[in-house]
Amino acid sequence: MRRLMFRYFFVFFGVLALAACANRSTATLSPGENLGDAKRFYVVTLPADERGIDRLISNRLNEMGYRSTVGRNEATPDDTEVVVTYADKWMWDITMYMIELTITFRNAESTFPILVGNSYHTSLTRLSPEEMVDEVLTKMFTEAKS
Repeated sequence: MRRLMFRYFFVFFGVLALAACANRSTATLSPGENLGDAKRFYVVTLPADERGIDRLISNRLNEMGYRSTVGRNEATPDDTEVVVTYADKWMWDITMYMIELTITFRNAESTFPILVGNSYHTSLTRLSPEEMVDEVLTKMFTEAKS
């Protein structure tokens, strides 16, 4: 009986350890594409965004030294070099938290994806929306420079 309890103990904590490590941060640059010297970004607001993720992305881009504005897709300014779209996924675990954020940089003229970044954090490794935005954008610009 004692041996069986010992095994269950290790299995339980092994599963718990794996769940705690369930996070990832990626960025993928499309073949043959680059950001070049792009400085003007436009973040397209999702109609269902009630949490202001568009503003978090735009504010972080501005903090990083780029010029970024926010608005509807049909209101893209003429001087935009990169259109930014995003998808946020939320989960419930005692409180609501963002489990996944995907940000896509698109060519303003062709709307072709230039660079896609993603962050995924489960409940045990959750980050605030601001931290998720920062993690994704940092990863994306690191990938763009390499």
